[in-house]
This record gives sequence, C-alpha cells and structure tokens, in this order.
Amino acid sequence: MLAQEAHRPIDLPDDMAPCLTVIIDTEEEFDWDAPFSRDNVSVETIAAQHAAQDIFARYGIVPTYVIDYPVASTASSVAVLKPLMEAGACEVGAHLHPWVSPPYEEEVCVRNSYPGNLARDLERRKLLDLTETIERNFGHRPTVYKAGRYGVGANTTSILTELGYKVDVSVVPYTDFTGDGGPDFRRFGFRPYWFGDEDKALLELPLSTGFYGALAPLGQQLFPLISGSLGLSVRLPGILSRSKLLERIRLSPEGANHAEHRRLTKSLLAQGCRMFSFTYHSPSLAAGHTPYVRNQADLSAFLDSLDRYFDFFMNELGGQATTPARFHARLTEPTAEVKRSQEKIATA
Repeated sequence: MLAQEAHRPIDLPDDMAPCLTVIIDTEEEFDWDAPFSRDNVSVETIAAQHAAQDIFARYGIVPTYVIDYPVASTASSVAVLKPLMEAGACEVGAHLHPWVSPPYEEEVCVRNSYPGNLARDLERRKLLDLTETIERNFGHRPTVYKAGRYGVGANTTSILTELGYKVDVSVVPYTDFTGDGGPDFRRFGFRPYWFGDEDKALLELPLSTGFYGALAPLGQQLFPLISGSLGLSVRLPGILSRSKLLERIRLSPEGANHAEHRRLTKSLLAQGCRMFSFTYHSPSLAAGHTPYVRNQADLSAFLDSLDRYFDFFMNELGGQATTPARFHARLTEPTAEVKRSQEKIATA
C-alpha cells in the first residue's frame, strides 16, 4: 500500500451521493503520555460504547469497530460488541497494537509500536493470532484492517493478502509519522485506491484528511514545507490556519470541532471526494482516558459533535452511510444488469 506507483485509483461518479464510514479504534485504556507497556490491558471503556451507538442508530450508521487483542480476548468486551454485531448494528475488523498482542517477542519501544516495523514473520504471527482470536470469539473472520498507530510497513500488504483481508483503513493523507519511526503519508491523497496483486486486490479507504483555505489547492505541496522544523519554529502552521489561508483538518472529533468538520467536508466535496471516513478511539467514550475527553463536560461535547456532524452529513448534504466491507462489495459485486447477462450466458 506504500508503493504509490502501483496504486490503482478509484474514480467515483461526480453525481454519486457522498458516503460516510465510521471507524472506531477499539482498544485498551492507557496513558497516552507514558511509555508503551504490555501491562495495559484493561478494556472497561468498551461498556461505554452504547452512548455512541444510540446516535449511530438515529442516522442509520453501522460503525466498524476495529478491535485489538485485549478487546478481542476479553469476555466482557466481547459480551458488549458481539450482540451489536449479530444485530447488524456494527461490524468488526482488526486493529494491531503490537505491544499487547502475542507473541511477545519484540522489545517494547516506540519504533516497535508501529507493527509495520516488525520483522515480517513476527508482524504476520501477531496479526494471525489477532485474526483467529476475533474469529473464535465473534464467530466472524475480519476482513477490514487498521494498523495500530497507522503503522503499515513494507510487508503489510502481502500479509493482509495471505490472511484474507480485503480492506485497509490505515492511511492518513498528508501526514508524516517518520519522526518516531512511522510511515510517511505526505504524498497520499484522500481518494480510495486498489493496491496489491491485481487478482487479489486490496481496497484502501484513507482516513478523511485534507486542507481548507485559500491555499487548499496547494496544500499537498505546501504543508510539508510549512510543517518542517523551520516552519514550526515560527509557528507558521498556526498562523496560516488562523488566517484561513491553509489548515489541515482530520475528520475526527479528537482534535477538530464541528465547524472544522464542516469546512473539511465541503472542501473535499468541492475537490471531488465522495467517500468520507470518520474516526475516533473507543476510550474517548468515557471521561479521563484520552486527552480529548478529560471530564463529563468534554464527553457531552464529544457526543454532541458526533450528532451534529452526522445530521449535517445525512440531512444537509444528502449523504449515505456505508461500511468499508459494504463499500468493497459495492465495488466488486456485479450490478443487476451484469448478473442478468451472466445468468443468460450460464443458461445458454
């Protein structure tokens, strides 16, 4: 997925109604400012996910919970999510946090927190263990993957293909994680694309990230320059954002407010985007577990931002809800007309 020369971009019709997926990084609780630790395996916040499920239901949204090993292997969290999945109220994918996923062989450090940095065999065995744990406890083998910390690597594509995955949602456009060993997505855009072997192609649905402002058309070229060491030293990203010349926005209630969500969505729509991906972390549904939701007031504002954005997307823009798995099926399953032609050929 990182070899851009091998990408096959997907051109969606200009008159297609905008589609929205909701991806939830469903994981254990931990101190985001502390070193990574294998001891952080509590999943108490999974019980709080119903607060968002009530909002999803109002808009016909079926979220995809990409779950990691502590969630997949803990009976209490399975007891919350499995009934939702079986009722069709959510779908379940995989999310690999290496430091809490067996086998526990690597050094626990920042570099190894990106699964794509592990040796191929170890990355594969960790993802295989997670995949089989989800299949065993949920009765469903996941086909949607999101790397922990967005950490895909050189071997991730072939591993996903071998394990039967169909969709990846790890790419964060216009974003560089190389500062502590992660991938560089600065030259990746918002459009979905096929990657991997053509006969076993995988679908990439990037997290919706983009630019707003008078300089937005030049954002992909300018942002790496202004966000470099020199630009940061004079606070250039903040200056350009406040002046409405150029701001990079991620479609998430973690770090962006409703006004920013609206600006980003309208900007991406004007650029031809028809597939939107909204994301957050499951511990944000309980106060005190992420930097974005520190208290009950933050939690109320967080839930309100979900409600307001979904109302805007569905009712003001005339959008539709989908899931990565459903969108993959939409792109790969024959249309009714093609099916009728195939049936005629088969019976001729």
